[in-house]
Amino acid sequence: MTPAESRLWNALRRKQLDGLRFRRQVAFESYVVDFVCTENRLIIEVDGDIHDQQVDYDAARTEHLEQYGYEVLRFRNDQVMNDLGTVLESIRCAALSREGANE
Repeated sequence: MTPAESRLWNALRRKQLDGLRFRRQVAFESYVVDFVCTENRLIIEVDGDIHDQQVDYDAARTEHLEQYGYEVLRFRNDQVMNDLGTVLESIRCAALSREGANE
């Protein structure tokens, strides 16, 4: 994991965020997603600078994952490193809006 991914994982692991169960580095078909909360069908991706050069690929990947009923949230490394509270609040809000999405 990158430093930003590790920082976010330390805040998500062991159901620390509102009791939500996240798993990390999960294989999803031909992709590996950074974090997933299957109960709320929520995927979290932490993007580094390389993602500036693969915008089309990331958009297609997101669209593919959304076809399975997942919402994909993307955060930049610097957001996670410098404003973790806001990132966690965004995740919390998305998860709350998707409660019961797996039913």
